[in-house]
Amino acid sequence: MSAAANQALALFACSRCFSRHPFEELSPGQQLCKECRGAFPVVKCTYCRSEFQQTSKATSTICKKCEQNVKTYGKPTACEYCNTIAAFIGNKCQRCTNSERKYGPAVNCEQCKQRCAFDRQDDDKKIDGKLLCWLCTLSLKRALARTKQVESERRAHLKQRSHHKLKSSKRPSRDMNKGLNALDLGENLPLEKKTKPNPMHGEVDPNSSDHVVAMTQLKETIASLQKKLNQKDSQLLTKDKQITELKAQHFTLENELRNQMKNTEKIYDTKCTHMQIKIQGLLKEIATLSKTANRNKLKKNTENSGSGTDSPIPN
Repeated sequence: MSAAANQALALFACSRCFSRHPFEELSPGQQLCKECRGAFPVVKCTYCRSEFQQTSKATSTICKKCEQNVKTYGKPTACEYCNTIAAFIGNKCQRCTNSERKYGPAVNCEQCKQRCAFDRQDDDKKIDGKLLCWLCTLSLKRALARTKQVESERRAHLKQRSHHKLKSSKRPSRDMNKGLNALDLGENLPLEKKTKPNPMHGEVDPNSSDHVVAMTQLKETIASLQKKLNQKDSQLLTKDKQITELKAQHFTLENELRNQMKNTEKIYDTKCTHMQIKIQGLLKEIATLSKTANRNKLKKNTENSGSGTDSPIPN
């Protein structure tokens, strides 16, 4: 048996149920079969937008890393570069922070036109020669993978049909003369009839085959999803602008109220100081007047007592 045949017969185990399947039927990364992928589908994280395999039938769509970050840092905010709700510390997500540290400042993505891509200075990392951000790269890779899968299924289908056609074409030798006669008759037919495909023989028109329709539908789906994604990104940007404006208004009002409170406290302290000084002056004046009144009273009493002693005693 040849090496190609051995490779075709090779089976690989699913990483969850350990059932044997061809390598093409297992999912990339975690190597799961179709049943496990259906029971535990691949979903996108609500925060970081990365794909992960659900390990249970729970409705949570948050990956383990983001769950841990939410417990540690609380709910994240929107990243100022990629706009994903994954900025747990500061205004940037961990992916953009690491990319900026490694590759320099962010540049505009050639697909979504946002400033969220990083130039790695490596043409091999580009998709079709375009500098794309992480989200656009994932979207394009998924579209290419689906197109490749549809193309492989089409090739397998055509191969099976051609194999079936080859088996059905093996007739006894007595039918060869009929085939030759039919071939001779076919040469005398007009060009339109000779080139017209016969659906009974399994011939495929490349302009109306299933793979062209599937590719067209995929392109339309990708364009529709990209349009919705751009609309959502625009809505998020609008919300972020509104939040920034509200924060600025709140900051301005807070500063005005703080300054007004400081001015009121300063005026109050000044008035209290003036009142205390005035009260002290009045108290001193009262004390002075009290002393003067006491002296006058004492002097008057003294004068009255002296005049009574010197008067003559009557006979």
